[in-house]
Amino acid sequence: MVPKDHSLLLTLLIAPLLYAFFYGSIYINKEEENVKLGLVDDDNTSLSRLLAQNINNSPVVDIVQFANLGDAKEQLYQGNCQGYLYIPAKTENNLLSLKQANVVMAVNAARFLPSSDLLLNVQQICLTVGAGVRLQYFEKSKGLTTEIAMQQVMPINLDYRPLFNERTSYGAFLLPGLLALILQQTLLIGLSESTAAERQHSTIASWTKFGISNAIWGKGLFYLLLYGAYSFFFLNINFSLLNLPMRGNGWELALLMFIFILTLIPLAQVIGLCFKSQLICLQVMAFSTYPIFLITGYVWPFESLPLLVQGISNLLPTTPFLKVYVNIVQGGGALQDNLTPLLHLIVLFAFYSLLCFWSVRKLHGQSN
Repeated sequence: MVPKDHSLLLTLLIAPLLYAFFYGSIYINKEEENVKLGLVDDDNTSLSRLLAQNINNSPVVDIVQFANLGDAKEQLYQGNCQGYLYIPAKTENNLLSLKQANVVMAVNAARFLPSSDLLLNVQQICLTVGAGVRLQYFEKSKGLTTEIAMQQVMPINLDYRPLFNERTSYGAFLLPGLLALILQQTLLIGLSESTAAERQHSTIASWTKFGISNAIWGKGLFYLLLYGAYSFFFLNINFSLLNLPMRGNGWELALLMFIFILTLIPLAQVIGLCFKSQLICLQVMAFSTYPIFLITGYVWPFESLPLLVQGISNLLPTTPFLKVYVNIVQGGGALQDNLTPLLHLIVLFAFYSLLCFWSVRKLHGQSN
């Protein structure tokens, strides 16, 4: 049936690869670079020049000098820079006198990533430069050793080390889950379409003439083999091209993908049997992608979702799968470290298999 249906051909053979490379190419660089930041330096001292030089040396920031604050604000409003840094007069004097020295940082928060990247980088550099000036003050004026002076400057030292996404980049966080979602949604759309077509064309009887289980898994075997191949391709070729880490055991990840695809097959057929029109099934499933991604706990903490949404999310194989998948791929975990979500996924497989068998059996009885 697949070779005769152009919609299924497009969904199963073109969409997974097209979406994977298209969306992957958007985030292939993962971090932003050379974000425009206006600079207004009314202090014009060695400290302010050092601060500007260190900020401009950051790969994220590209400094644009302005003569006055009005010009910087106007360029920010026009979108020519994503923020501006204002260094008031007497900043160096205040810092050397151990008084509070304030610099003003304004960012365009209409775009989340540039504003957060600018703020993070400028904040770290300001703290570092400020601590360095105070360190020199304690060493020269108080005659303290470097070790004791450092204790005065920074009595509490924060040792910040991201464990798995070292650059804390949005692309490295999003892409592994996005690739898994592409696999899931194209499988669900394709198989549910194919199953809906059985109802639309009144071919339930011919589909199940060799037995209900043979009908379900006969149709599902093609998708199991096809998406098993896609999984191998994504986890090797796409991960390599997009420079994504794969820290876990490949065989354990392969077993997880196998269980996940097995669970999606009866779920997709249950969904398809709910529709009498292949086109309506396609339309509904196409619009389900974004809501599914939002409620699985990948982009928003699962515990912060409303209880009703959590209940719906727990019925989706995506939710337990992503917990194990992310832990293996990004955290280097193992299946034995994720027994609870793995058992959750297996229970969903059994549940949807029984529900699919009952649904096909019911329609088979009605068609005879």
